[in-house]
Amino acid sequence: MYIKVKVQASAKKEEIIKKKLDTYIISVKEPAERNLANKRVCEIIASLFVISIKNVRIISGHQSPSKILSINLS
Repeated sequence: MYIKVKVQASAKKEEIIKKKLDTYIISVKEPAERNLANKRVCEIIASLFVISIKNVRIISGHQSPSKILSINLS
């Protein structure tokens, strides 16, 4: 399953907003450096879908606020 995520790094509070069935806006406290924000986004998505963090991968947008994530639900 693929989802689209728009990340707002260095936010004051963490928040998840579901825009469509497969589109989310996620605010994280971590800065967008040294892959910190990307790791936190994967942790948040894993907890949202109640799966292991190993089942969440960033397919595209590693250095962009707009990302496509692959989620393995099995």
